[in-house]
Formats: sequence, C-alpha cells, structure tokens
Amino acid sequence: MTESERAAKAEEADMTAALSDAGTAPSAQTDDDDSAVEDSNALYEHFRITADRGQQLLRIDKFLFVHLPGTSRNRIQAAAKAGFIHVNDVPVKSSYRVKPGDVVTLMLNRPYYDYAIEPEDIPLDIVYEDHDLMVINKPAGMVVHPGHGNYSGTMVNAIAWHLRDDAAYDPNDPAVGLVHRIDKDTSGLLVVAKTPRAKTDLSLQFFNKTTRRLYNALIWGEPEAETGRIEGNIGRDPRNRLRMAVFPPDSGIGKSAVTHYRVLERFGYVTLIECRLETGRTHQIRAHFAHIGHPLFGDERYGGTQILRGNRSSSYAQFVRHCMELCPRQALHAATLGFRHPTSGKEMDFRAPMPADMKALIERWENFSRAAAIRD
Repeated sequence: MTESERAAKAEEADMTAALSDAGTAPSAQTDDDDSAVEDSNALYEHFRITADRGQQLLRIDKFLFVHLPGTSRNRIQAAAKAGFIHVNDVPVKSSYRVKPGDVVTLMLNRPYYDYAIEPEDIPLDIVYEDHDLMVINKPAGMVVHPGHGNYSGTMVNAIAWHLRDDAAYDPNDPAVGLVHRIDKDTSGLLVVAKTPRAKTDLSLQFFNKTTRRLYNALIWGEPEAETGRIEGNIGRDPRNRLRMAVFPPDSGIGKSAVTHYRVLERFGYVTLIECRLETGRTHQIRAHFAHIGHPLFGDERYGGTQILRGNRSSSYAQFVRHCMELCPRQALHAATLGFRHPTSGKEMDFRAPMPADMKALIERWENFSRAAAIRD
C-alpha cells in the first residue's frame, strides 16, 4: 500500500468511525477513558467539497453518500442531526438540498489526523486469544487508542503488530478492534474484537449491560456501610472541561450512571473497595467517589493527590508522599471481565492480578494500619 493510499484509508476510517459515533449504533464503552473528556464544543474540518456549476438540487445526505465512500446514509443523517454537516459554514439538516456553488464541510469534534494506525512492536499481556477476540491485561501508563497527541505507542498499535500476519484484521477498520476502553493510568482487562461479527455482538453485550466487570480501587476515607450504591448522572464539569461531574438523576444533565461497591479492607485513612459498574460512563468510578467525598487515592484530576484523611504531622505527610511515589496514578484496576463468547455462546470470565504498584501501595497501608493499631 502506497503512502497516499494509506492516508486515504486512514481518512476514510476516521470519518466512518466519527460518523458512527454520531449515534447510529452502540459505540465502544468508555469506562474511564481520558480521551472522552476532550472539549467537544470545538469542531474541526475533516472534509470539504464545493458543488460544481452543474449540480442539480439533491438532498445533502444523498450528496455526501456519493462523495464519502465507506459510510452510509444513516451515519450521514446522524452526523447532520449532531450538527456536524455544514453548508457555507452553517449547520444543516439532512434534508437540505445542495445547489451549485455550495461549500459542504464535515466538521467533527476532534482534530483531523491523516495517519493510518501502524503496527508497533510493543509487548502485550494477552490473557486469552482465539479466532474471534483477544483479552488483554493493559498496564497503567499505556494509552489505549491513538488521538489527541498520542498517535503512536498505544495499545492499538501493539495489537496491529501482534495481528500483522492476520490478513482479515485491518487496524484502521472501525468494524473491528476495541470494544471498550479504560484510560491511560487505569490498569486491567480489555476485550478486543478480531472480526466485525464479534465486535457487533460484544458491543451489544456492553450496551445491554450483560457483561460482568469488577474494579479494585483504593479510596480516601472509610465509607460507613460495608456495601453501597452510588447513582448520579455523569456529565462534563462546567468548571473544568477535563473533568466529569455528577448531577442528580432527574436533572436531565449528563448520562445516567450507577456504581455498586463493597468494602474489601479498611486501613484507617484509606479503604480498599471492589466496584461493579451498572453503566460504563467516562470517569464513572473516579467521579462518583469524588462526589461522595472519597476520591481515589492518587487521582490528581479529582483531588486524590491531596492528604484528605489523617494527621498533620510531617512523618505522616512523608509516608503519604512515599505511597504516591510507589503508585503514581489513580489506584484503580479493572480486575475481572466476563461476557458471552460471540460465536460459541459460552460464558467466559477472566481475572487480572493486582498490578505491582497497587499491590505495593496496599501493603504499605496495611503495615501502617497494623503499626497504628499496636500503638493504640
């Protein structure tokens, strides 16, 4: 494939994926994906065409269907509904009729990037693999998907390398690949579809909330109850566009979100919990626990790098700093993942052990708590 063909392929895949995201089908679950927090108010030009002098009046969805190969009228109509299709710099509905001289642009809520995903020799911790799918244990610090300044070195680049000899797998085809995402500094399990059929089936399982996911997290403070349920819509924080905020369920703001949790172990000033997601919203666990006054330990974006519990002694402050050096990220791990296999129908469940940084962090707090109990 030549460089120009590769660029054209990337542009087509980018537009197809973006138009798909406009709402025609269940999209990949974002969970704690940081890339989903970018400012969606800004629009960027991805495609432009000027109707020629002989252009007959034609609905814009039909017009773009001809000029945007690889997409569908349904996706184009959804993009128009989302305000992504402009004529002469003004958003139009899909029923708008293109006339001679009209300048038609496709404006998307992410910068244009015309580079195909290239295979990169990056190690992957593959927990399971067959003809249809892969289950990967992602380390903290690895970006899942290229975009917004991370166009290489991602898990998608690593998957492309691993499947480089699979003629049926195209890393630039949005019909295969990631089914859901977690953010750069969250570790744990992800499922990747190797075929379009597998991706459709798995995406519907996530959409219908039939998958099984459990997360481990270390939070500041001690919840009063051993188990609990947090409900609150997740939406962009109007005071900080890089954060998500929690709104009342009946507010009409954001998307509904429910997190269930149970206490695993208490260490006085911090608590190890297990979370079960009823929904998969951006930063759901992080935003929900910050909302109830228990931010995740080490979560800089949600206030978890401050000393929120404990005394004011210099020795304690030094202890907390050392803890954050051991695990310099939010203490969040996608520990289990379960779903129905898209071909065999068999129920499959996977578990990823606690990563070394979180394990060391928890051991440090265990020792601290034990020593405090002896002193008391």
